[in-house]
Amino acid sequence: MSLLSGISDFFGLDIGTTAIRLVQLSGRYPKTLVKYAYTPIDPKLSLSDAASDQQKVANLVLDLCSQAKMTTRNVVVGIPSQRLFTTIVDVDKMTPKELQKTIMFQADSLIPTPINESKIDWAILGDSPKDSGKMEILLSSVSNKYIETRLDSLESVGLNIIGFEPENLAAVRALIKPGTTTTIMVLDVGSTGTDIVITSDDAPRLSRSIAVGTQAIIKSAAQNLNIDDNQAQQFVFKFGLDATKLDGQLSKAIQNTIETLNLEIDKSIKFYQSRYPNKKLEKIIITGPASLIPNFATTIASRLMVNVEIGNAWHNVTFPEARQNELLTVASQFSVAVGLAGRDE
Repeated sequence: MSLLSGISDFFGLDIGTTAIRLVQLSGRYPKTLVKYAYTPIDPKLSLSDAASDQQKVANLVLDLCSQAKMTTRNVVVGIPSQRLFTTIVDVDKMTPKELQKTIMFQADSLIPTPINESKIDWAILGDSPKDSGKMEILLSSVSNKYIETRLDSLESVGLNIIGFEPENLAAVRALIKPGTTTTIMVLDVGSTGTDIVITSDDAPRLSRSIAVGTQAIIKSAAQNLNIDDNQAQQFVFKFGLDATKLDGQLSKAIQNTIETLNLEIDKSIKFYQSRYPNKKLEKIIITGPASLIPNFATTIASRLMVNVEIGNAWHNVTFPEARQNELLTVASQFSVAVGLAGRDE
């Protein structure tokens, strides 16, 4: 959802559940890292809709910009999946002008919120795999109230918002090389939820979000082992699904939550393949904090019989070799911010 085009000097802003992240890139692909920054945030603040809390978030963003010595106030802001409705629909082939009229006319039946309370955006993906006379459209909507509140709070601290973009699609841009035609799933397991995007022929073909994230895994460990959340978090990120640690008790304690996630991933794969029967999922790329849980990736790979790899947010970015260790340490946290910063002008 772009508000202004032709601006090359901007940064990506990811206001996550537990942290705020900024990334600025420069040049053409592969873009070069200019700056990045990070600060923790209280989830009660980041998830709040109250105007006063949104203002506090904006002030934190401004402070982080100052600390990082950002050279621009132009910014592209991520939209969390839980705030967004995304679907893929087939429509008759027509001109872009005709398409705009058709989508606005049919929007009531396509999106869950009233048209006059929503911002709607779409992109043509190509021919429909089900009907040669139709084309596929990626359709997204977000409430006006959410966008306007975020816009007002960030502009009040001197930032110039040049665009909004779904966080899940930004993560895909960071993790997958442009022009990739194979079928790949990006699995972004965050604090409170998981984004699933399947791409093929360099375009998203499935996008969904589920309410299972690392906090649900930590809660399972805490409840089943009768320990507090802090200790559970330490155990999860130190021992994870390694059955040889803690007599296998932790692995068993979180297994049901992991299996819930696996079932949703499997459901997504089956839905995708029912629509695109000639496309086979080649691999899953995992990002987000859960990618750091020991044996998490291997458990998904063995359960779903799919190649799985840990995503690297800096995959499509150039930077001095001397910074490699520093950047790889935080690679699982910056996929969204890097993707936002990597948008074309």
